[in-house]
Amino acid sequence: MLSKFVSQNDKIELQAIDRGGEEDPESKKKVYCSSVLEILSEDSLEIAMPMEQSRLILLPVDSEYDLVFYGKGGLYQCFARIVDRYKSNNVYILVVELTSNLRKYQRREYYRFSCALEMCARNLEEDEVQAIEKRLPFALVSGRPLKHSVIVDISGGGLRFVSSQKYEPENLLYCSYHLVKGNEQKQYEVIGKVLSARELENRPGLFEHRVQYYDMDNETREEIIKYIFEEERKSLQKERR
Repeated sequence: MLSKFVSQNDKIELQAIDRGGEEDPESKKKVYCSSVLEILSEDSLEIAMPMEQSRLILLPVDSEYDLVFYGKGGLYQCFARIVDRYKSNNVYILVVELTSNLRKYQRREYYRFSCALEMCARNLEEDEVQAIEKRLPFALVSGRPLKHSVIVDISGGGLRFVSSQKYEPENLLYCSYHLVKGNEQKQYEVIGKVLSARELENRPGLFEHRVQYYDMDNETREEIIKYIFEEERKSLQKERR
């Protein structure tokens, strides 16, 4: 079952399972990123020790996690327990044992793809915001100044970008960027709601924003998700070569 849906180098997200202990509540919410190193059997595998800002995260043996695999056929979820950890050829390895069956997972829109895409953005004017919130037909006013920014990761649910312009949380933004599909470049004009904005510690004057798409149609969302998975597949193929 495992080898049918999960492959070597597939990305994994791990989140601690809450067993009602006295652990730090924030650590239970933390999502760690890893990847599949080797499938040992149909209910056990080796995965890479998670890292955060170049620092190894030493997850303890016997701890239990909710795992989400980003496979070629989509997302799959299961519960697992860490049964061993060790270092081999300068690679830090966790051995995990599945404690539940693998099941299809429907959270594709939240998978974040790291990138560097140019984007233009601006705050929506009051008349534009009112039209959107009331779901009235309207057209964005052209000619209003746009600020340059760079998307650093993108998902089917939103994006994260860096700009010299700070946009306040809860504001609605007009965002315009291009995605390359095949040999064609397509422009996407979307509305996003600012979830957070913070100045970068190592680059004063630059602000990182997290934005959630606002009232996006399913067709556009699926196009973005398809682009993300295609680009991720290309990256994995390059790594395997």
